[in-house]
Amino acid sequence: MSSIAAITHFTPSTKLTPHHRPSLISFPQSLSISLRHNPISPTLSLSHTHLPIHPISALSPDSGNGNGKDSFNGGGNGGGDNNGGDENGGDENEGEAVLILAQIGRSLDSLPKDLADAIRAGKIPGSVVSKYLELEKSGLFKWLLQFAGFRERLLADDLFLAKIGMECGVGIFTKTAAEYERRRENFFNELEIVFADVVMAIIADFMLVWLPAPTISLRAPVALNAGRLAKFFHNCPDNAFQTAMSGTSFSLLQRMGAIVRNGTKLFAVGTTSSLVGTVVTNAVINARKSVGNTSAEEAENVPVLSTSIGYGVYMAVSSNLRYQIVAGVIEQRLLEPLLHKHKVLLSAMCFAVRTGNTYLGSLLWVDYARLIGIQKAPEAE
Repeated sequence: MSSIAAITHFTPSTKLTPHHRPSLISFPQSLSISLRHNPISPTLSLSHTHLPIHPISALSPDSGNGNGKDSFNGGGNGGGDNNGGDENGGDENEGEAVLILAQIGRSLDSLPKDLADAIRAGKIPGSVVSKYLELEKSGLFKWLLQFAGFRERLLADDLFLAKIGMECGVGIFTKTAAEYERRRENFFNELEIVFADVVMAIIADFMLVWLPAPTISLRAPVALNAGRLAKFFHNCPDNAFQTAMSGTSFSLLQRMGAIVRNGTKLFAVGTTSSLVGTVVTNAVINARKSVGNTSAEEAENVPVLSTSIGYGVYMAVSSNLRYQIVAGVIEQRLLEPLLHKHKVLLSAMCFAVRTGNTYLGSLLWVDYARLIGIQKAPEAE
């Protein structure tokens, strides 16, 4: 009895690697099957000329944790590194990023080292690489992308620079208006205090936008010999309410850690800026007294230490929470998903929200300063 052997020949022209995970493979029409009869061993021959591969579309960094769940409720143990995707998600992210770069003739080595390392680690989806290449087309953004801090924030929010301009630009006017609203007829009599408040606010405005801004984390892993506390804060998000990229998640403890970490930094910023403001104010008061200015005779020097510490506490608590909510909840979770295709309208809404928040903060500061006794309330008539 003769034996029959079936041999199948399949030689695709495109080699599939772990970085190419096609969602759909289409077989060409030029597929041919031929049966050659051999008395001893019939052979089945399968051949084709081309096997095209359709790449996966880029994932969105707003898509949560990759499991269809909101990243605010993401898991994690609060102490490990939850910023890296799983193995499959990492391979897909790297494949997408490399494919996008290859389409324009760029290599990973042409990118900043931290961004290239994050791509190799599978932490950055193709959509972030596309945003980087788009931002590079602007001379100003290309220059800012050289700096790691700006790079992490601009990749997460391309309106970040505009928000800094909004905050610092309107800060002088809104804070002065709020001071007038609280002081009314005593506004000019307390002009030195008003000046100190405005100086403190403008110095702090930049940091109030910078620290709570959502980021695309490109930081290198923390040193192996670092303490547990350092590792914990290293893995916390920059904004407690920010959305996580696909394949990543933050635990509730890590999100609370973001509030504590930013609060500590804002306490230092507030204390330092207040120290500068009060010293300048006292210098102005003493200069006016030295030239015999009658209105300055009644003015008292601002207490430096108590005012500085008081303002630091205010920044760490009130400003910290308000700005994290504005950046992480109102802007990133509410406004941007609704208006991401209408940048002008989105910018206008962000401007309105931040102006209102700045004005509210000025009102709260005056009330808080009077409550703890570092500023005097106007005497009742």
